[in-house]
Amino acid sequence: MQMLSPVQTKEREVFMDVLRGFAILGIFIANLDSFNFFNEQAHATGPFLLQEWDHKMLFLHHMFVEGKFYSIFSLLFGWGIALQVKRGLENGINPIPTIKRRLGFMLVLGFAHLMIWFGDIVLFYALLGFVLLPLRRFSNKILLVTGAILILLPILLYAAKIKWPWLNAPADFLFKTGQKLDTKLLGITSETSEARYAFLEKNAGWWDIFKGNLSGIFYRYGYLLFVSRIPKVLGMFLVGYVVGRSDFYKNILRHKKTLYRIIGLGLAIGLPANYMLGHYMSWYEGDYFGFKIKGLYQTIAYAAGVAPLALVYVALFMLSFQTRTGKKILSLIAPVGKMAFSNYIMHSLIGNFVFLHAGLGYGGRVGPVYCTLFGLCVFIVQIILSTAWLKYFNYGPLEWLWRSATYKKWQPMRKNIPA
Repeated sequence: MQMLSPVQTKEREVFMDVLRGFAILGIFIANLDSFNFFNEQAHATGPFLLQEWDHKMLFLHHMFVEGKFYSIFSLLFGWGIALQVKRGLENGINPIPTIKRRLGFMLVLGFAHLMIWFGDIVLFYALLGFVLLPLRRFSNKILLVTGAILILLPILLYAAKIKWPWLNAPADFLFKTGQKLDTKLLGITSETSEARYAFLEKNAGWWDIFKGNLSGIFYRYGYLLFVSRIPKVLGMFLVGYVVGRSDFYKNILRHKKTLYRIIGLGLAIGLPANYMLGHYMSWYEGDYFGFKIKGLYQTIAYAAGVAPLALVYVALFMLSFQTRTGKKILSLIAPVGKMAFSNYIMHSLIGNFVFLHAGLGYGGRVGPVYCTLFGLCVFIVQIILSTAWLKYFNYGPLEWLWRSATYKKWQPMRKNIPA
């Protein structure tokens, strides 16, 4: 058995790219259900629909994919901010102006992505990044406790909305604004989401899709408010910030027992909670959006299961990366993580082209089984392309643009140009 050993800074950064690559894969598989407009209740038939197996695969998505990968990405975001702060302070430089500039350009990139696909998360992360910065002054213990409270807070918020529906007014306002824009820009008079999806799936051209993404911004942020995504993501930001600031991964040998505890406790809590999450999301999703009691059960299962299982994934990757074989295998996906933003945008372009009517029009005609296989195939291609690209270039194209804007200086793109 390979012995755990402390890792150097360079290895730590490679590991973060590995974890980003893994998160990108899971996020793409989760997002394919949205790109595809798959409706299990439609009972449609076709060469890429497997009714019985699709239901089982969708349950597995709810149990092992839903929420876990954006949670990992949130943890990495907080971790990355902590490293930037530490690096600045070690060099005797105030890092906050640079980080704010980075977040500001992230806002611009996120808004541009919203014009491609209304499911963007980049703008949302950038906004919450500004919230994270002042919280960094608190101790690690306070940040961890606050992070745990925020992750569990959606339970209280959902229960409060059942009793006092007016608490959902901000989300309702955004949904209604989106509906009004749909009527004005697209001529959609129905207030149901099915009518919107049907139009985009079967009738919309690229110009209509662009207009739909404008109104989609309001649907997106109405949804994020409805599902209490703010405390979920911010809570993981705080946990990630502590991981980065404490040099947890740099001193992993010292934290070996902690990792095993995370895995044991995460599986003991996360597996049964996520099994229940899969049950409620598969059969009672309407109850969740209707503020019914089974919706509360789903919220409890989500809060109790998603973050613990996400942390199990992270801990398993940390331990695996310490072995010679594990490091060799996992490092294959590091290039995808190093170009995470470019690959994330590529997912949106591919999803639009494959599933929308303006492209190949496969929306609603591909079930979760084939969507999962499709996601894995795209990921393998991205490993190959990213590895080839990084042989000649220092950054992915969007990472280069982002980095150049952050430091207000064009960064050396080709590897034969000295940094």
